[in-house]
Amino acid sequence: MLNRRRFIVGAALIAGAVSYLVYAGIRTTSMYYFELDEFLAQHSAHVGEHMRVKGWVKHGTMQWDARTNELSFALTHKDEVGAVPVSYKGILPDMFAEGREVVVEGRYVDGGLTARQIMTSCPSKYEPAKAEGAEAQS
Repeated sequence: MLNRRRFIVGAALIAGAVSYLVYAGIRTTSMYYFELDEFLAQHSAHVGEHMRVKGWVKHGTMQWDARTNELSFALTHKDEVGAVPVSYKGILPDMFAEGREVVVEGRYVDGGLTARQIMTSCPSKYEPAKAEGAEAQS
């Protein structure tokens, strides 16, 4: 009888711990992200909040310091209209480049996004690189 109670209590504790871990995992990964238009329309209402914003890295704004791992750039629309400054300290994300679509996760403070994480998206269409000789013939 005593062993049965211990088993039930142990099983309940394990089930509770697993349930909490699932809940915590879903809560941190299921964050909604704003399109840049949505964010720009209501950015003042989200000062200090943790959020994700999707946009493109504006050409000519990327500044990377490899010694301090500090990155700054402007997040903009695909046509480079409207921009939000972004600052980030950490390892430069793979495939990060000017003109690339990114999702910035961080807080909006002092008129800019302080990023905690930057996620780059893969191109939707892969095209093989053209050989130099093939370009001259085209």
